Amino acid sequence: MEKELQSYLEFLRAEGKSTCTVTAYGSDLRQFLGYVTRFFPGEPVAAELSVQMIRDWLRELHDSRVGNRSLARKAAALKSFFLWLKLTGKISENPMDKVKRPKFEKALPHFFTEEEILTLLRIPDLDSVYGVRNRAILELLYSSGLRISELAELRLVDIDLKRRLLRVFGKGSKERLVPFGSEAAETIRAWLPLREKLLRPESSDRVFLTKSGKDFDGRQLYAILGRYFRLVAQKKGYSPHTLRHSFATHLLNRGADLRAVQEMLGHA
Repeated sequence: MEKELQSYLEFLRAEGKSTCTVTAYGSDLRQFLGYVTRFFPGEPVAAELSVQMIRDWLRELHDSRVGNRSLARKAAALKSFFLWLKLTGKISENPMDKVKRPKFEKALPHFFTEEEILTLLRIPDLDSVYGVRNRAILELLYSSGLRISELAELRLVDIDLKRRLLRVFGKGSKERLVPFGSEAAETIRAWLPLREKLLRPESSDRVFLTKSGKDFDGRQLYAILGRYFRLVAQKKGYSPHTLRHSFATHLLNRGADLRAVQEMLGHA
């Protein structure tokens, strides 16, 4: 079913789904199809994928202590995939209509205190090219509330340092203008000349590049920033996304308008 899966993933991209969503759904669906072939040798056939197969797979994942959030996403991937198969005439019934999606309790988001933020921003070594880059990343994430994927895809033409505005393409390729602070602007100005040292013939115009001059992906940024967070936060559950929650929380605590904050976050 690799052909159908590839066509489905192309459909998601055409619909404007984020790279992270497409990658996650592709991984989940290949995992499910791999499970099916363990018990039913040969190439899976869409019409033969049953409710029982889906239930058995989700039950196995649950018994393996896969988290409820991950289970819910995998179930969502299956539901979307089977709906696409039905709409394209490859199956007559969507088996996910008979499968209950896993439920999970939504935990309150973590956020850094303002003191922790100050400590965090002081960690990168500004005598290092990568320290300057990482400081700019931290400052911009906290100052703008961007998602990791949005920051990774930010291009030079998307930054207006004079007006301190970012042009951001968020979920569903929706465009929005996001303001950022003077400290973030200064760190970006410090980074841009050093960025030239990392350029390679194949480098893109992304603002932030890896040490080999390539584009960052979300996982690479998570790994880099996660090291800084572990030096600051003793609590578990802090991640690069915590900066986004901190941005919103600190603005609201200082009297910012909720609707304005939602618009900056891309929730409008």
